Amino acid sequence: MNSKKIFNLDDLATLTNCRLVGDPQHQISGVADLETATPQDASFYSNPRYQQAMNKSKAGVIFVDSHIPLQDGINYLVSDQPSRAFQQLVDTLHPPRQSPSGFKGIHASAIIHETAQLEDGVSVGPHAVIDEGVKIGVGTFIGAGSYIGPETIIGASCLIHPRVVIRERCRIGQRVIIQPGAVIGSCGFGYTTDKQGRHVKLNQVGNVVIEDDVEIGANTTIDRARFKSTRVSQGSKLDNLVQLGHGTVLGVHNIIVAQTGIAGSTTTGKYVVLAGQVAVAGHLHLSDGVTIAGKSGVTKSLPTGKYGGIPAVPIEEYNRNHVFLRNIERYVDQLKTLAKQITECLDLIKCNGSKENKQGVRHGQRG
Repeated sequence: MNSKKIFNLDDLATLTNCRLVGDPQHQISGVADLETATPQDASFYSNPRYQQAMNKSKAGVIFVDSHIPLQDGINYLVSDQPSRAFQQLVDTLHPPRQSPSGFKGIHASAIIHETAQLEDGVSVGPHAVIDEGVKIGVGTFIGAGSYIGPETIIGASCLIHPRVVIRERCRIGQRVIIQPGAVIGSCGFGYTTDKQGRHVKLNQVGNVVIEDDVEIGANTTIDRARFKSTRVSQGSKLDNLVQLGHGTVLGVHNIIVAQTGIAGSTTTGKYVVLAGQVAVAGHLHLSDGVTIAGKSGVTKSLPTGKYGGIPAVPIEEYNRNHVFLRNIERYVDQLKTLAKQITECLDLIKCNGSKENKQGVRHGQRG
């Protein structure tokens, strides 16, 4: 990155719609994290665990939330969304490339079926294959070694990175980003088992629909539905190594973090968040706004709320149980002590009872 753009903080405040606290003439020409920033760099602070790093930072200006206490002698740009404001500066200093590759147009080694329809500005990288009946919209980029299956339709301004597979009859909306190695439209995991225990494959004749402004992470796999469509709705973001089973339907603006697996025919509402390594069983529904903590297992449909654990329970219960589990060794020691005390008490009661019985017998003999 060799950007030569330089901003003074007064102009930078206007650009990012922030409130400046500090020297309006101080100049910024780069961006960096808090630890490595120089006086010519801008940085941002959003997580309390980096409080010490912010206090020691040499950054020329720090983007902060409006609730953060400010120190004398440090330049700040104050915003309700400091990370987003900081990203505006990043994009201005280092504009995203229109193409991730130096190749433009149709590379000579690409294989394109004669029936495929490519609109203006489509780029196809080396050794990509565009199969029969494919339609690709204006300005879309298809990376090296990617495969687009028969009758698939891809909208405008999409970015399909190298070695992506999109199989037959899938539908990709506009401005979709698919990272390297993703597989869209592979066969759903469906079999019947005969009396001898042998598994016979079920034909999966549905497809996958990816709506506008979705991003699919590297090596993520999305299975085609058996009959209808597996769907990722508008604005949803899938991290790397996510698995969506056949017939899954994700609602709008979901966030699905790495190594999460969702079994077939499960649906989600709007703004659902699944943290890393969450497992969701099939044929369930997660309502609008459900959030699942990392490494959780969802075994039943859930109303709006926050959940964690295996099986997933309301987050307050999960946190309480986690505290109990963390202290389990102490609880066991206490139980052992109590058990010992109870045993000693019972032995004492037996001993006293035996003495009383003997005394009663002696008194009876005297009578």
